[in-house]
Amino acid sequence: MLKLNQGTSPLIPLSCMALSLFSSGLMAQGFIEDSHGTLTLRNYYMDRDYKDGGAKTAAREWAQGFIANVESGFTEGTVGFGLDVRGLLGVKLDSSPDRSGTELLPVNKDKQAADEYSRLAFTGKLRFSETTIKTGDVSIFLPFAFASPSRLLPQSFQGTIVSSKEIQDLTFNTGYLDRINKRDSTDYQPMTIASPNGRFKGSATTSHLAYAGGDYQVNKDLSLRAYHVEVADLYKQSTFAVLHKLPVGDGVLTTDLRSFFSGEAGSAKAGKVDNINVSGLLGYRLGGHGFGVGYMHASGDTATPYISGTELMGMSELTMSSDFLNAKERTWQAIYDYDFTAVGLVGLKSRLRYVRGDNIELASLNANDRKEREFQMELGYVIQSGPLKNLGLLARKSIYRNNFPTGAAFRDENQTRFIAMYTLPIW
Repeated sequence: MLKLNQGTSPLIPLSCMALSLFSSGLMAQGFIEDSHGTLTLRNYYMDRDYKDGGAKTAAREWAQGFIANVESGFTEGTVGFGLDVRGLLGVKLDSSPDRSGTELLPVNKDKQAADEYSRLAFTGKLRFSETTIKTGDVSIFLPFAFASPSRLLPQSFQGTIVSSKEIQDLTFNTGYLDRINKRDSTDYQPMTIASPNGRFKGSATTSHLAYAGGDYQVNKDLSLRAYHVEVADLYKQSTFAVLHKLPVGDGVLTTDLRSFFSGEAGSAKAGKVDNINVSGLLGYRLGGHGFGVGYMHASGDTATPYISGTELMGMSELTMSSDFLNAKERTWQAIYDYDFTAVGLVGLKSRLRYVRGDNIELASLNANDRKEREFQMELGYVIQSGPLKNLGLLARKSIYRNNFPTGAAFRDENQTRFIAMYTLPIW
């Protein structure tokens, strides 16, 4: 049975208005005619084979996810109202207490994974001119908090967000979020700061976070991004980015420059926060080939902070075994992509990625000048025709090693993921 999330009161006024319009016969055609629904099936196998001699030798689970999204259109008029509903169900296919903990499934105190977990979430919305307001269960994909897509079911927040395009070429975003629903959870929880290796006081919670910022498209090849977020009584963070494309020869050169400036906020319940993180990634695409090299540098007395359960949009995005955001860390990476469309195999893509960090300081473990490295391989294919058209298949493999002290959060491992995903239109 689907479980209705608690604490969704912010959406009640909007949803009640939309339902009132519907029941009174005043529902504009757009609410129904512009609505659509999809069902996404996601089959996920994850295997973490630990190689550091610890007591736990593996985390290995297999699960099936079902994600139903129903989105209404907007009622007609100066202000349009709408309502979205999302139902999520995760089902255990294989797990055991000695190898649970992949975050595909919730785990109880006895390390037993749940047979299933589910939630039903509502989002009220309104639109006027070029501005949209959503309240209730919301997802954000912004530099300081990228809703993690890397497990069975999506992660979301409780709160209110605003996105506006009233000014040409500028997308302005602001929001107030007070709870998080993590990717392996069925309910909303207070937000905390990510604290692998004891970087911060991970048990400290915040009442809310508030943010504002935007993306400005200077021209078709250049965009600028700036945001500020304050996580009450934990930390504050400003982020800036420059993204540029330039035709060079027969290919395209891309430049991706990002920075995060972080410090304590309010009573600093998570402890000291003092970090500047800057990175640059240069890429070149020629035909089916894509090449990239990048460098990321962390300075200050602490690691780079972010909300537990999310990811930062930056050079460490989509790494599999570590976040490469430790204090003082210097990180290099090299990427090679190939799109097999160039040789007639439409839908087949691959990636090789090597990431290496050094000069790492782990204050809580009394360790300095430590190193870590990760080598990733990916192969993905989307079926282009036939009865299984649009079925996506993805295989990911990483080999991760470090010289951290025993007990560190990031362990030497060989990690394997197999994902199959298929989205069916309901209407």
